[in-house]
Amino acid sequence: MTSPVTIGRATLFCGDCRDILPTLPRVDLLCTDPPYGIGKDGQIKTTGGNGGRKAYDFLGWDAERPDAAMFKLLLNAAPQAVIWGGNYFADLLPATGKWLVWDKGQRIDQSDGELAWTSRGGALRIKTLNRVELMTDGAEHPTQKPVKLIKWCIEQMEGEPQTILDPFAGSGTTGVAAVQMGRSFIGIEREPRYFDIACKRIEDAQRQGDLFLQGTSA
Repeated sequence: MTSPVTIGRATLFCGDCRDILPTLPRVDLLCTDPPYGIGKDGQIKTTGGNGGRKAYDFLGWDAERPDAAMFKLLLNAAPQAVIWGGNYFADLLPATGKWLVWDKGQRIDQSDGELAWTSRGGALRIKTLNRVELMTDGAEHPTQKPVKLIKWCIEQMEGEPQTILDPFAGSGTTGVAAVQMGRSFIGIEREPRYFDIACKRIEDAQRQGDLFLQGTSA
C-alpha cells in the first residue's frame, strides 16, 4: 500500500482493500462494483455498426469473486450499501427488496442490463441509460459504469449520504460522481494503472467543480 492521495474531499488508496478497509472509519454509504469472477478484466477490440468495443489488457483481477469474509468487511463499512453485480453474489448477501436495475437502452449481443443489490427495503427501481453514455464520460475501464448511473444510485439511498466509499474504485467513476455531488469520497484500487486514471478523473472533476463555484461567485 502506498500513501493515500488526497484530492479535495476525495482520498484514494492504491492497494488491496482487504488490508485497507479495517483501517478506515465507517462511512455513510458503500457504493461499489466488485469483480464478478467471470473474466471481464479485459476485452478484445471489436468493430461493428454499434461502434465496437475498445481493447483492454487482461490483468487477472476478475478471475474470482470476493468471498464471504470480503463481503463481511464490505457490509461493516457503512450502514447502507449498493453493490453492483448482486446477482453474482446472491448467496453471500442478505435478502432485500430494493434492487437497482440499469437498463442499457440497447438490445444487441451484450447484456441488456445489470443488477445492483442494495441494503434497503422497498420497491425495485430501474434506470434506463444508453451504454453509449460511457463514450461521453470517456471509457477507461472494461467494466466502467456511467457517472449518471452512479449519481442515481447515491440518490436512491436514505439521508443524502455525505461520505461514500468504493473499495473497488477502478477508473474512479464513483469518486467522480461523489465530487460532482459535493460529497466526500474514499476509494481503494489495487491496479496502479487504474489508480492513476482514477486520480486524474477525480482531479478533473474537482477542478471543474471549483471553476463552477468561482463562476457563480463572480
